[in-house]
Amino acid sequence: MLSIEFSKIKRSFILPVLFIAPILVVLSGVNSLSRYFTPEYKSAWPAMFIQSALVYSYYLLPLSMIVVCVMISARETQNNGIIKMLALPIDSAKLSLAKFAVVVIFLFMELMLFFVVFLVAGKIAIASHNVTETLPLSYLIGCCIKLFISMLPATALIWTITVLFEKPIASVGLNLLLVIPGVLVANTKAWLCYPYCYSGYLISQSLHEFTTQGETLHIQPFPFIAIAAVIFAAALFLSAMRFGKKEKA
Repeated sequence: MLSIEFSKIKRSFILPVLFIAPILVVLSGVNSLSRYFTPEYKSAWPAMFIQSALVYSYYLLPLSMIVVCVMISARETQNNGIIKMLALPIDSAKLSLAKFAVVVIFLFMELMLFFVVFLVAGKIAIASHNVTETLPLSYLIGCCIKLFISMLPATALIWTITVLFEKPIASVGLNLLLVIPGVLVANTKAWLCYPYCYSGYLISQSLHEFTTQGETLHIQPFPFIAIAAVIFAAALFLSAMRFGKKEKA
């Protein structure tokens, strides 16, 4: 199913969409911060990463996932393709999960691209200002892994909303309304139940640690992991159960 799903979208514009957000946010973030670099500047790499990832994690990353989900869904609705597909002896729930797996793969690809673009831009900024700080590769990889994992519940909700609403404008509009207040919710205790702010909250925590010179804001594994897992599972279950129901009715 995965190979079939990828064959359907190989001529789409999803890959160019994935390039836009990482390139824009990294170039603007690194460029704006590197102006203050001196040869004695310390913690340049973490500072550049946090500067680049803060807006990216709160807004651009979820927005790009919204576009990816809508584009994948639109491939099926063109020329009544979904009706023809549902007429085949294929489990619609498994088909929905296969499509979501493709979305997750694109999420991983976008974060890989963000990581590569950041390394290139960071290397250029470090070299041009004669900063001799060692590249903290494990720190950067760890942050990207956290971004990927923390985006999974929000991505599942984005896909579920895309499945539930027949009109792309409706799913895009609702998802946008949920993304926009993410930075506000992250500053309240309600952030635990709001997956759209998870990735941004983690970067905000890194910013706090950086500005307070190591004072850590610990995220309690419980109930955070339990709540995130329940939201992720519930969203996947709902999207799998509702996929294709409107067309079959």
